[in-house]
Amino acid sequence: MAEEKKDHWDANDYQHSASFVPKLAGKVVQWLDLQPNDKVLDIGCGDGILNAEFAKVLANGTGSVHGIDSSPAMIDAARELCKDSKNATFEVLDAGKIHTNPDLQKGSYNKAFSNAAMHWILRSEDARKVFFHDVYASLAPGGTFAFEMGGLGNVSEMSTALLMVTARRVGMPAAQAAFPWFFPDEEWATAELENAGFKVEKVEREWRPTKADKGGVEGWLRLFGGMILEVIPENERDEAVKEAVEALKLVCKQPDGGEMVSYVRLRALATKV
Repeated sequence: MAEEKKDHWDANDYQHSASFVPKLAGKVVQWLDLQPNDKVLDIGCGDGILNAEFAKVLANGTGSVHGIDSSPAMIDAARELCKDSKNATFEVLDAGKIHTNPDLQKGSYNKAFSNAAMHWILRSEDARKVFFHDVYASLAPGGTFAFEMGGLGNVSEMSTALLMVTARRVGMPAAQAAFPWFFPDEEWATAELENAGFKVEKVEREWRPTKADKGGVEGWLRLFGGMILEVIPENERDEAVKEAVEALKLVCKQPDGGEMVSYVRLRALATKV
């Protein structure tokens, strides 16, 4: 029997320490250019905040949105949030393996969308080999794919703090092996999209400094850094977080209070030809 994959996500923790993620998706949502009759595949839909907004637009036509995410907790939250929206459906599915669901490979969607998820999905080299081909197969000819993810340089101070406090306890090779993200640049994204058959309409990378949420840098570390912190012995984990937080509260300190996280966003719009 296969070992059940641990779910590192909690919808309440996400709202406490990362509620800004869907709120700052305005530009990539504009690129999606949602229309009432669109059939949308949302890749890495999270807790469904954006899907609820999409469903309101799609209710004016015959459109629908289908969200996939590897986290059962997030899918449960999305289903609850959108329980009154018949045009919004959800599925627990590892987005690095979209091809394992034949129903998503029939070219039946005219738009695919992803916000703040692909830097998790593409961490695996195996996922990188198939992901864009899978998205291509999900779209009808002329369909578009709009996405935003962490780009090269994203959350560099947070990454460094996590790696260093982890490496001090288990060694750098183990810390690097547990590093949960992949942050590429515009050239890489363009090449991968074109290799899958897409025509790239536009691609950009933007530095977007973002104020930490209610949970501050500690909440951010515990939520997003959970996978790397997990390799530290449990009795040493809180001390490791405390060490990282002490450094980050200085490095990320804003003059008017609170902390800033150095987000770098990579976004693209591509068409299936």
